[in-house]
Amino acid sequence: MSLPKTFLVGASTAAHQVEGNNIHSDYWAQEHMEYTSFNEPSGEACDHYHRYAEDIKLMAKAGLNAYRFSIEWARVEPKPGEFDEAEIEHYRDVIRCCRENGIEPIVTMHHFTSPKWLIEQGGWENEATVEKFAAYCRYVTEKLGDELNYVCTINEANMGLQIAAISRRYMMMMQKKQKAEGQVQVGINLQNPFMERMKKQAMENMQVFGTAQPQVFVSSRTPEGDILVMKAHQAAKAAMKAVNPNLKIGITLSLHDIQAQPGGEENALKEWTEEFLHYVPYIKDDDFFGLQNYTRTLMGPEGSLPVPDGAETTQMDYEYYPEGLAHVIRKVYEALPIPIMVTENGIATADDTRRVAFITEAMKGIEGCIEDGIPVLGYCHWSLMDNFEWQKGFSMTFGLIAVDRATQKRMPKPSLEFLGSYAR
Repeated sequence: MSLPKTFLVGASTAAHQVEGNNIHSDYWAQEHMEYTSFNEPSGEACDHYHRYAEDIKLMAKAGLNAYRFSIEWARVEPKPGEFDEAEIEHYRDVIRCCRENGIEPIVTMHHFTSPKWLIEQGGWENEATVEKFAAYCRYVTEKLGDELNYVCTINEANMGLQIAAISRRYMMMMQKKQKAEGQVQVGINLQNPFMERMKKQAMENMQVFGTAQPQVFVSSRTPEGDILVMKAHQAAKAAMKAVNPNLKIGITLSLHDIQAQPGGEENALKEWTEEFLHYVPYIKDDDFFGLQNYTRTLMGPEGSLPVPDGAETTQMDYEYYPEGLAHVIRKVYEALPIPIMVTENGIATADDTRRVAFITEAMKGIEGCIEDGIPVLGYCHWSLMDNFEWQKGFSMTFGLIAVDRATQKRMPKPSLEFLGSYAR
């Protein structure tokens, strides 16, 4: 079958990973600490802040018709209650550049990074953050809301719980000499030197953030903090709808294709409940759901299992498993029958032929879901370009476009044109 004419085919980025010089954010502060867990600082990243028009035109030339990107809260509100009009105008320019090139802008209001001042005030475990986030979203919508159709409030709202779970798993897996990092869909470092640095890091955190354990968005989340993120989503949605009722608003979650192996059925259900099901009451009235999937998790009687022997893995140590996307779409729609937007799906690899094969399989799965009546609105591949993969730095190549770090020259890979063929 062919995809519906209205189907969006695009790529995703996050502001901090591509824009460069996000100097007011919590991540910028962490990257420049002496005892940082980041392999390198983000610096000017891909300089997308200045080169967005070039990047958007490359998407349009390849045939893509959607671009999911994030607005950087730390740029818009560098100090509490002080909004920067020039930065709002910058994002207006990005949105209009998308429109001029036949590309639908899909905006994410928060993609992991927060203003440093927010973290100094308690961050994502502080109830006051709910209204602060809603106020920021209200302001952006007042300025830009009439130029948008789709907004994601928070990227991977469940990441804090996943980080907490992976931290618990870490010690167990180290004892078994297994790799833990491939179990979580974000670039983190869990090597021994990182663990040894933790005490010194706590002391430095006191100097930088005024607390030994700053609650950034990807800190290990408490159950209370987890629900606080949902409240922030709901408050932001209400604030934005009050300004523009026509906005289609959703949230995104990081989801694995959780597969029970013999004896692992109970663990698989528990994992799926924590990763997805317990959020349904908070998002069931959203306009769409942002689904993000990269791989699968096998669950046995003792918990999650390592990647099967001989299986192909990516640079992130994930199992290469593009079939997982369709499985997760179907599972999500069973529990949450609202339109689904695939907001991230992709692969970190130096071999672009494997990316093309990955996209082929993922899109085949989407076509099957649509054929079965599941309203899938679009597919945004991660990522538009090779960029800053958080703590892992620039070593992971997820992009449809390569970037020469010395010159910032863009080099589209065959996968960009290939993805565009689905829209063409």
